[in-house]
Amino acid sequence: MTGFEPQMWYPNIIGFGTYHYVYNSGREGDTSYLAFSPRKAKFSLYLATEFKDKDKLLAQLGKHTTGKMCIYVNKLADIDLDVLKTMLENSMEHTLSKYPK
Repeated sequence: MTGFEPQMWYPNIIGFGTYHYVYNSGREGDTSYLAFSPRKAKFSLYLATEFKDKDKLLAQLGKHTTGKMCIYVNKLADIDLDVLKTMLENSMEHTLSKYPK
């Protein structure tokens, strides 16, 4: 979906694509456009912090919890995969608009 090859970030995160960010504070680094981690307790999905229809889509996603940049899912059967796909697409669109390939 992203057009990027998967790449390992740390020992347990699989990311797609890479971009360099710089915050207003001066902090900077590299990260992936989208990523996930199939951890034992929950799947962790890493998306943009803001994207089109985020709140509406989260409300439709199904059983999940959220962190600052993550969505945590116990099992994929708990969520609507079509809603997740839209979220991933919107997240990619938002991030690519700020940090083009």
